[in-house]
Amino acid sequence: MGYAAPVDAECDSLIIFMTVYLNGQFLPLEDAKISVLDRGFIYGDGVYELVPVYGREPYRLPGHLARLQRSLDGIRLANPHSAAEWETIIRQLIARMAFADQGVYFQITRGVAKRDHAFPIGVTPTVFMMSNPLALPTPEQIERGVAVITAVDERWLHCDLKTISLLGNVLARQAAVDAGAAESVFFRNGYLTEASASNVLVVKNGVVVAPPKDHLILPGITYDAAFDLAREADLAVEVRPVPKNEALSADEMWLSSSTKEVLAVTMIDGKAFAGGRPGPLFRKMHALFQASKRRP
Repeated sequence: MGYAAPVDAECDSLIIFMTVYLNGQFLPLEDAKISVLDRGFIYGDGVYELVPVYGREPYRLPGHLARLQRSLDGIRLANPHSAAEWETIIRQLIARMAFADQGVYFQITRGVAKRDHAFPIGVTPTVFMMSNPLALPTPEQIERGVAVITAVDERWLHCDLKTISLLGNVLARQAAVDAGAAESVFFRNGYLTEASASNVLVVKNGVVVAPPKDHLILPGITYDAAFDLAREADLAVEVRPVPKNEALSADEMWLSSSTKEVLAVTMIDGKAFAGGRPGPLFRKMHALFQASKRRP
């Protein structure tokens, strides 16, 4: 039941000829070069976003750009572009790709400078953007749900910033892969936070519940979409701290992210969870989310 992105040889061949954006230019991937002294490489000093694109239309782009701004403010890095400029670049890149459904990844680092922990003065940020075919859950994963493992959340205390310093998340995600699972679900001091590359929501007694968007979780755009759709459908929702025992005894558990959309958890730590099948509210949420992708 592990989460594995579909393998598509045709998409792989498209990536070989990919056009990317780097510091104001659209280039073939093989021609895009960044200095080894870039602070993103040396320190992980930068932030990133990933915007899902359906039928060449970015999904909830204003929310992604607002989160980008919060992350840049959080690391004290000036935004190199206005929201309108970002949208123009993103749409130009989307138009250069051969596939309609895409995942547009972009990152901004503090730029190239002599290695020194202190911020360099007068350095131009590095801006990189690429777009890949959007790898979404398979029909089997949607129908059967996925497995997760639990883990202690040992990451830093600014998980609300979408930084490229992701080693803690990488190690947790690999632990899930090693266990044949889709994700590691984090708990800190006895409370649910998020997963290594997803937000986590639970359903208890018909109520959709999720941890608050504080400094311990990333403010997910799909998390917001799920709550907006739930409210539109008159589903009960709550945002509050979720104790570990409540999360693990919930009626349903969902993962949410730009690439997972909303995905049901049906196994935790090798044991069937919530009857081992996606629950009724997940079925409803999945249908609502799919319909929202077709909105203008």
